[in-house]
Amino acid sequence: MTDAVPQTELPEPLDVIAVGAHPDDVEIAIGGTIASLAQQGYRVGIVDLTDGEPTPGSPGPHVRLEEAQTAAEILGAAVRITLDLPNRKLFDGFEARVKLAKVFRRYRPRLVLGIAGKTPMASPDHWQASQITDAGVFYSRLTKWDDQFDALPVHVIQKQLWYPLGLRSLEPPGGSGSFVVDISETIDLKLQAVRAYQTQFPPGKEHVFRMVEGQNRYLGSTAGFEAGELLICPTPLGVKDLVKVVLP
Repeated sequence: MTDAVPQTELPEPLDVIAVGAHPDDVEIAIGGTIASLAQQGYRVGIVDLTDGEPTPGSPGPHVRLEEAQTAAEILGAAVRITLDLPNRKLFDGFEARVKLAKVFRRYRPRLVLGIAGKTPMASPDHWQASQITDAGVFYSRLTKWDDQFDALPVHVIQKQLWYPLGLRSLEPPGGSGSFVVDISETIDLKLQAVRAYQTQFPPGKEHVFRMVEGQNRYLGSTAGFEAGELLICPTPLGVKDLVKVVLP
């Protein structure tokens, strides 16, 4: 007779988890989508792989974390988690993959949103975060590996989507299917959440808000919305009712 593995007490599950390399990545890229999902009644979580420190304008991690929590509250995110992986030295590796997969196993999201590809002239952490997220989704469902995951139960994530983060790129990352999410009703909340990072975006960086809003207005206009955010599906999207999809 063998001893039973103790069951870990789990929190209420999340519907969606969005993963970024640093606090403010998720807000800049898909803050409007997060706010819209929260308003629709979904439980959304944000995971930052690092605390984003050190950074030139911040006095320390405690301030950046306070800004991140304020931004999450503005968007209506139910949970925000900051892992202890190193900013500026973030690399895809086994330890990082397991740490993120533990979050997935604990909070059991149905959908995971991660960074799409590289961001030239910006932090290389973004590309590493993309790979860590992909691996974390895979590790979350692997059986016969309890010793690596603190006996957290296996969890199969139903769908994964990518979000582009490069503000200065004219070419979005490729994928099997890209689409625009309507954030016409939440773009103001998105910009408010980004402004919560006062250490990162002081008055001298007002152009960042113009870039973010301009991109969202452009993306929205391509789909007939006032504002929108781009998401990419790595696998083909299936359609049953064509008319409802193309003529909402």
